[in-house]
Amino acid sequence: MSSFTLSPVPEIRFGAGRLADIGPIAQARAGAGAVALLVADPALKGQGITGLAQELLAKAGVGSHVYDGFTAEPSVADIDAATALARRHGAGTVIGLGGGSALDTAKLAACCAVTGLDASAYALCATPLPQNRLPVIAVPTTAGTGSEVTRVSVYADANKAKVWAWGEELKPDVAILDPELTVGVPPAVTAGTGLDALVHAIEAATNKQANPGNDLYCLEAIRLIAANLARAVTHPDDLAARGAMLLASCYGGIGIDNCGTALAHNISHALANLAAMPHGRATGLAMLATMDWVAEGNRSAFSRVAQAMGRDDPVVAFDRIVRASGIVVAPGLESVTPEALAAQMAAPANAPMRKSTLRYPTDGDLVMLAGRFLALA
Repeated sequence: MSSFTLSPVPEIRFGAGRLADIGPIAQARAGAGAVALLVADPALKGQGITGLAQELLAKAGVGSHVYDGFTAEPSVADIDAATALARRHGAGTVIGLGGGSALDTAKLAACCAVTGLDASAYALCATPLPQNRLPVIAVPTTAGTGSEVTRVSVYADANKAKVWAWGEELKPDVAILDPELTVGVPPAVTAGTGLDALVHAIEAATNKQANPGNDLYCLEAIRLIAANLARAVTHPDDLAARGAMLLASCYGGIGIDNCGTALAHNISHALANLAAMPHGRATGLAMLATMDWVAEGNRSAFSRVAQAMGRDDPVVAFDRIVRASGIVVAPGLESVTPEALAAQMAAPANAPMRKSTLRYPTDGDLVMLAGRFLALA
């Protein structure tokens, strides 16, 4: 058996009603009488979830101030605004409550709050992250990014190009997985985030860095998503399905934290610089368009993936899950050419995902694969 190393996993608390743990955890991490910066998805205010979190913090003697100013994927401006709020009120901990945007903002704001640097300083690891960042509690309300257990924060720079910061310092201290918080997620978002989690697990189990230890997380994530995604989309109040998806997203996050992503994420990150499309849909369609080509480079690993999805053929299995999710599979990006998308796929910022694909795509392959994707998206 090959040797491997797995990264530490944050403390994970799973179960319906576990949001109630947020106050005691914040008090234990930041101290009695502390103040928390609560970085929350703006949609959660109307659902009463943000207010509930503040009430639970107050019961534990922890004050809170909310940043919920972002409208889409996080930007430098969002992280800097959250950081300013944390510094102004002397926050002792940062809590991310929401999808990947809230979690990624919280993680980097916890670093910027102690250094005073702007988020732009950490883009593409240009500046070392601080060792003494504020404690981070991550509470995902969607089942997709796995950001609650990863060491990366993805955001847009001042030019609206997608960049990321990376380092062990960004990994949250505690992840609270409460399926009750996900029942209000709309079907289209449930589908898109679920496909993102599925692609995370598939890519981490089949790329150059894949290893048997990490496969334990990845293959279980794939099994859970294959069995529960359609149910979570069509029966949003099914806490068993919601809980399975939340665990799968977390396991997929552990998967990519250890082994990274590959070609499908290369495409979706490249597309973000050219056109607006929800990340989960873009990533799912990118995998659908390219899986057969990528699988030629690693048949044994994709065979295991197929078995986890309950089929013999990984392409057939993945196609079935995508279409059962209700995600639209139809071209609509007429303004984007294969050549333009391929150029972004080849850009230095996206090179790691290209290089980690076991069947390495040449420049000519990138144009062909971009064309395949655009024929579906």
